[in-house]
Amino acid sequence: MRRYLDLDFRRRRIASPAGWALLAVGVLAVVLVLAAKGRIADETAVYENALRRIEQTLPGAGRAPLSAAEQRAQEATLADMRRVLDQLNLPWGGLFATLESLDDADVALLALAPDARNGQIRISAEARNLGAMLDYHRRLEESGTLRDVSLTNHEIAEQVAERPVRFNLIATWAIR
Repeated sequence: MRRYLDLDFRRRRIASPAGWALLAVGVLAVVLVLAAKGRIADETAVYENALRRIEQTLPGAGRAPLSAAEQRAQEATLADMRRVLDQLNLPWGGLFATLESLDDADVALLALAPDARNGQIRISAEARNLGAMLDYHRRLEESGTLRDVSLTNHEIAEQVAERPVRFNLIATWAIR
């Protein structure tokens, strides 16, 4: 006959050695986490106290007003910062778009040196011949972005077979 019911009347142990070991590991982990939390809280308190001391020594936090020389130095620094910010806010895209629109196979731009403070730009370029250089100069003057274009110097490269013309221009940048 087949057994449908299997009864076991022996009593099993409630906890095994592995269970006790697992419980011990868990308690040890809780103790270590609480110790680390206490250490972190102590370090945080130390850093907060150091931060408060530093904040008290900052300018304007209970200190005497700046002397005239210190104030002039601070104003000069702020003026320099404003100049840099003004240079960064210039419409560089318009200038580059103008120079790219004047792209010519006979003229190669070698260097651009903008002077945003004076509103000028120095252009170093190389042309195949004098006619190409003069044509480029005329087109720069006719552009709406640059005005008062003047040729500062030019030289014919005798050592190169094609004899290109290297030249420098200075133009006023019509920023606004």
